[in-house]
Amino acid sequence: MINIVLFGKPGAGKGTQAEFLKDKYNLVHLSTGDIFRFNIKNDTDLGRLAKTYMDKGDLVPDTVTIQMLQSEVDKNPQAAGFLFDGFPRTLAQAEALDTFLVTKGEKITATIALDADDEILVQRLLERGKTSGRPDDQDEEKIRNRYQEYNEKTAPLIHFYEGQNKYYAVNGIGTIQEITERLSLIIDKL
Repeated sequence: MINIVLFGKPGAGKGTQAEFLKDKYNLVHLSTGDIFRFNIKNDTDLGRLAKTYMDKGDLVPDTVTIQMLQSEVDKNPQAAGFLFDGFPRTLAQAEALDTFLVTKGEKITATIALDADDEILVQRLLERGKTSGRPDDQDEEKIRNRYQEYNEKTAPLIHFYEGQNKYYAVNGIGTIQEITERLSLIIDKL
């Protein structure tokens, strides 16, 4: 089984690349953003709670996110592997994911980061916000708040996964196909 964490700031292209990688490597794509949006759209308790944080550009608390993700993994017992998109975002989430996967006899195979300049990403999100309907993609201040949250809470994961020899960085600027090829070069060697 191959389990990959796709890592990067909001707007780096994780969701776009995950669509190609899940098919190419027969992985179950677990996007916390998609799962939260599904719950928001269907007005579940989790959705209402997540929305209060997302509307401010804040991260949803670890306990809520971890329980939600464990439930999604449990729904796919026959999976050949998982592609985690948008999770983990904090050291506590990474440790909880490792602990949970051990109970399944599994582990994270690699963490691959899509690196890109903040200013390019801000413009990408503002463009996406014109069609996505997502309030957190339409306000530059909220976008920059998300990057601040990322720098404070998510960037430390680089050292966590480097310490396990599982961290790989990929240039996230270029055509979708170029970036997919860069990611595939890493995954094919795992």
